[in-house]
Amino acid sequence: MLIRYFGAAKAAAGIEEETLDAGPLQLGELLEKLAALHPDAPEGTPVLQTVIGRSTFLVNEVAARDHSRLLAPEDTVDILPPFAGG
Repeated sequence: MLIRYFGAAKAAAGIEEETLDAGPLQLGELLEKLAALHPDAPEGTPVLQTVIGRSTFLVNEVAARDHSRLLAPEDTVDILPPFAGG
């Protein structure tokens, strides 16, 4: 499963993307796993768990709001924190 981080999620995780060898699991389970994999963040940056709590998600480029949605190993999940700007 490909996980892509954007904005504050990228800063909190310290990486732009990663591949997880994960079987079928729910979106919420994946988010918990990611928070556990990246428990720390650089000074002045919120931890990934906090960022995830404010984020929206895309699964294969389609909005995913239901955390019980079942994900497949070949899915791509984007973590999109709120963006500032005008």
